[in-house]
Amino acid sequence: MIIGVPREIKDNEARVGVTPAGAKALVEAGHTVLVETQAGMQSGFPDAEYQNAGAEIVGDAGYVWGKSEMVVKVKEPIEQEYVYFREGLVLFTYLHLAPLPVLTNKLLESKVIGIAYETVRDRHGMLPLLMPMSEVAGRMSVQVGASYLEKERGGRGILLGGVPGVPPAHVTIIGGGIVGTNAARIALGFGAKTTLIDVNMNRLRDLDDIFNGRLHTLASNSYNINQATREADLVIGGVLIPGATAPKLVTRAMVSQMKQGAVIVDVAIDQGGCVETARPTSHSNPSYVVDGVVHYCVTNMPGAVPHTSTLALTNSTFPYVMRLAHLGAREALKQDAGLAEGLNTWLGTLTHQGVAESQQRAWTAAASVLA
Repeated sequence: MIIGVPREIKDNEARVGVTPAGAKALVEAGHTVLVETQAGMQSGFPDAEYQNAGAEIVGDAGYVWGKSEMVVKVKEPIEQEYVYFREGLVLFTYLHLAPLPVLTNKLLESKVIGIAYETVRDRHGMLPLLMPMSEVAGRMSVQVGASYLEKERGGRGILLGGVPGVPPAHVTIIGGGIVGTNAARIALGFGAKTTLIDVNMNRLRDLDDIFNGRLHTLASNSYNINQATREADLVIGGVLIPGATAPKLVTRAMVSQMKQGAVIVDVAIDQGGCVETARPTSHSNPSYVVDGVVHYCVTNMPGAVPHTSTLALTNSTFPYVMRLAHLGAREALKQDAGLAEGLNTWLGTLTHQGVAESQQRAWTAAASVLA
């Protein structure tokens, strides 16, 4: 198979879909790897390393897309890349289609086989390709939030961990999944008073054990969320419904009652955000203020630490890349029900229920289109 690795062109996105190590393994397995020039440069992988691994360095993005049978990316394609879509092209990347009806339309119209990292499941029902970036984003959310609490960035002028004689900041985390757990770990490490809210009581019990009672836990309901956000200096949104639009658990009214100079970091923004006042931002223009509350809603947070993020991501994605290259998309999807969960579009048919419900579209189960 011919595998293409284009350079990411989303604002300040510096990650890359395949490392030189991955390219070497693919080439040794008999595949051809086309890498757009400088695709890995900002992640710490110069063109020479790909060449030494046996990949072909290509100067034109259109050539990479046009010659490849499968394109492996990191982020969802943006408008400039829609022109490269064609029937039968396998696109393996994060797609986050639920809040992106235009991209969904383009993939369906072009009959692209779109396999989304974020909805692939393993044999335990977990999301193995979303997990590493959720770990990075969860940990980053606290350090980003701590930075925006500084006065010159619009915050309350609070040190997250406080000092002796001065109380620490109060961090409220909504969602007890991978993002929330990693955010809690870092917030507690900073010394912040940390509250985590989740709808799953068993998960709250687990987290209480994991953090030896240092983490304050609350059952998720509108009353508790309202109280916790009013008291918070930093609110981190980490709610996830795989493939679907995130629920708006923090309303505009709740935001209006938060402290002046408080900070919201909505990690769920890729799926539309769990804060009603959240809207997607970029690393070039990462924040804005609503009702005196600073909002940080960058859709590709892990792109700020591309070396760490690329290695973490490709450690998980590469076995799937190799399987798709070896077997072809149809056979690989038929043999692996978890990988088939990642199929969002198949030759003009929408195949993911969460995306369909978010956009009020008809859909067909992956098993049916692959039969």
